[in-house]
Amino acid sequence: MSGAVDLSSLKQPPAGAAGVAGGDYAVGEADFETKVLRRSMQVPVVVALYSQRSPGSVELVKTLERLVAADGGAWELATVEAEANMRIAQALRVQGIPTVIAIAAGQPLADFEGAQPEPQVRQWLDAVVDAVAGKLEGGAAEQQPAEDPRFAAAEDALERGDLAGAEAAYEAILAAEPNNEEAKGALRQLRFLARAQQVPDSALATADQDPANVDAAIDAADLELLNQQPEAAFDRLIAVVKRTAGDDRTKARTRLLELFELFDQAEPFVVAARRKLAAALY
Repeated sequence: MSGAVDLSSLKQPPAGAAGVAGGDYAVGEADFETKVLRRSMQVPVVVALYSQRSPGSVELVKTLERLVAADGGAWELATVEAEANMRIAQALRVQGIPTVIAIAAGQPLADFEGAQPEPQVRQWLDAVVDAVAGKLEGGAAEQQPAEDPRFAAAEDALERGDLAGAEAAYEAILAAEPNNEEAKGALRQLRFLARAQQVPDSALATADQDPANVDAAIDAADLELLNQQPEAAFDRLIAVVKRTAGDDRTKARTRLLELFELFDQAEPFVVAARRKLAAALY
């Protein structure tokens, strides 16, 4: 049904319109915009149009009430008594009672007509929730993902200053999940930190005094990066790449690429450094 109906008329209820009594989920013309259209920007809202004169539709509403209570906020229910809210029924192009319509992001998403057994209603609801997963703003029921205890253990080790223990924890994650990008990134950062902390403060002076000393330049670049000077670290190693050849050039280039991997590759200073490296190589 998506995009098939125009609900804009329901954003301006007629003067004096009132909501319908008769249940915690009751919605009428006066509050349809707030409780259905606006709320559907956050979670899917299932609108059940029914009639008190139709035992089948009343039973369907009771089924939906049980299911919404059980689902803990994954979707919300709005029950609309059709005879008292003909403008809603007309706007939704309802042909028969009962009719159930799922609305997401202010638009009808899916619907069914007629009384249905609970297993079929459950299947339909699950499909609606799956269809909008991750596509709405999220409502009160949105849950933060549970913290991975493996990463928590690694972070605890870091807080204790146990770099070896943290490294072992990340390596264990990668042994089980070789493509876990979060663990890869954390391990790169950790290994750099462990290495850079061993570089003496004199490394900068040593490298500046002896430009031909490639190992000193590599140590100095680590120290500059540790001191939050990535551009200086990159420029130092690019200069080494530019003036050396063979194993020395390979050693400096390899370390430079390792330092690049510590950052988001879209960072402007990383992009600029990669261009400088390309120019130095060719």
